[in-house]
Amino acid sequence: MALLSLNARQRAGLEDLLAHTPSAKERCRAQALLWSAEGVDVEAVAELLGVTRQTVYNWVSRFRERSATDPSAALRDAPRRGRPRTAGGTVDELIAAVIDGDPRELGYNSTAWTAHLLGRYLHDRHAIDVSDRTVGRAIDRLGIRWKRPRHELALRPKTWRQSKGG
Repeated sequence: MALLSLNARQRAGLEDLLAHTPSAKERCRAQALLWSAEGVDVEAVAELLGVTRQTVYNWVSRFRERSATDPSAALRDAPRRGRPRTAGGTVDELIAAVIDGDPRELGYNSTAWTAHLLGRYLHDRHAIDVSDRTVGRAIDRLGIRWKRPRHELALRPKTWRQSKGG
């Protein structure tokens, strides 16, 4: 007996989703639901898709709960908040306060601030652990532009041949 019974509209929606969605997760879930509706054993579906049996049961349960909506919405991941900010938005002010100064005055052996050095400063002085990428984003938000050194060969003076004896 099939784990799930689909009407013609639901089946057509799942087949359309399987053929046209760019999301691999949604395609995988749609395929699991179609196989489950055809009577394929849950263990076989789980093995074919590389997931656990419980995952297949969860997908079927979620589809039944959301079956009034379109199949794409029924199979989509729920929005998640993501990792909370560790610095709490204080990084910008701390960087702005120190960026115009000389790092040597704070005991660092460098003549210019870098993203890595600013991250180390935040860790040493304020006990805030941030990545270099977070520091880079804060620098962008502050509108700070660093001028990179240009390595150019010196232009020859007009009298260079005379100095060479030529």
